[in-house]
Amino acid sequence: MEAGEFAAVAEPFRRELTTHCYRMLGAADEAQDVVQETYLRAWRGWGRFEGRSSVRVWLYRIATNACLTALGQRARRPLPSGLGAPADEPGAEATFDPDLPWLQPLADDPADTVVRRESLRLALIASLQLLPPRQRAVLLLREVLEFPAADVASLLDMSVPAVKSSLQRARATLDAARGEPLSDPASPEARAQLDAYMAAFVDTDMTALEEALRKDATLEVVPSRTWFAGKATCVPYLASVLGYPGEWAMFPVGANGQPAVVVYRAGIAFGVVLLSPTPTGLAGIVLFTGADQVDRFGYPPVLPPTAPSPAR
Repeated sequence: MEAGEFAAVAEPFRRELTTHCYRMLGAADEAQDVVQETYLRAWRGWGRFEGRSSVRVWLYRIATNACLTALGQRARRPLPSGLGAPADEPGAEATFDPDLPWLQPLADDPADTVVRRESLRLALIASLQLLPPRQRAVLLLREVLEFPAADVASLLDMSVPAVKSSLQRARATLDAARGEPLSDPASPEARAQLDAYMAAFVDTDMTALEEALRKDATLEVVPSRTWFAGKATCVPYLASVLGYPGEWAMFPVGANGQPAVVVYRAGIAFGVVLLSPTPTGLAGIVLFTGADQVDRFGYPPVLPPTAPSPAR
């Protein structure tokens, strides 16, 4: 088969394979690398593909096993809240750990369905990291992708009873870690909370920012192990970084099926914030700092002087 013919058969599955690998690995960059490796392996092995399964199932077999190999070589990817208790004081010195393999956000695809977006929520991706890699693969293949148990057993070289047992254990772990449902990011309440958050920062309105948060809101900044829980610590910390009017510029994007903003400070790319909206206010703020995070969403490292902030 010529390269063009192979691409025509295999390329339609690239986006969904990338999403699957992201769920497995918790990192957008790593997922793209694994998918690239998957296509290279598939191209090299195309002559041995005998059509006993669909091309889609065959690609998932290669990709999932590549993910399992990658996961065997490193520790899980956490968020700060997965590493210890929150700080008691808003002025607590941040403990940065840039060498830790942190969880990364994934930019939304406009073509994603509601179900696909919900399966990418940041809290769920973090919870998946608690599962042993093979359990994680079983759960994703069965629950998210809805592959039959027999197909999963074939993909992972397991027996059907072993697949069912792994799925049961994975469900039990996730049920214990499952958080409350979030508002649909397209809902009026979620949009209003996103707008209020952006406007509060751009206008240096601490009152509005405090009103946007729930009493039990959490605040996390990657790559710091230090995080905060509750308004008593979140609000003073935010006040310490709020700065002056116009210092911050924010642009709404979508990430992990949640409202998000690309953030600039004094015109320099600062990071990406993911928000967790609920009917009673923002339950969580996670900031992923760094120009590399901004670049993943297609924004430049330096903001053009004429670019207005949508929050204004």
